[in-house]
Amino acid sequence: MQLKIGQIVEGTVTGIQPYGAFVMIDDKTSGLIHISEISDGYVKDVKNFVNVKDRVKVKVIDLDESSHHARLSLKALQHSTLRKEKSRQRKAYLPPMRLGFQSIAKALPQWIEQAKKENEYD
Repeated sequence: MQLKIGQIVEGTVTGIQPYGAFVMIDDKTSGLIHISEISDGYVKDVKNFVNVKDRVKVKVIDLDESSHHARLSLKALQHSTLRKEKSRQRKAYLPPMRLGFQSIAKALPQWIEQAKKENEYD
């Protein structure tokens, strides 16, 4: 399989260490999901997120083609899903716009006159 950075692939977790999980993508390519790429939150133990023999979908974030080793991320896939959901939530809670540029343009002369009067007393 010819991997590319940014590609989403599926692999099998073959080993777990305190610093991350090793994943076999195909017969030639293996990779590491570093502990910092497991989740957006704090990861105390990698085993709380993945186990040996788990099939996982990961994103390729870096690639060493000569050694067939990849840097992988679970967080990148979760992050994009969360970002879409947060974006939907923000849009749902935006209040309707009451002031626009035209409203500001109409109010500006009054604000200027008020500022001039306030400065006269200084």
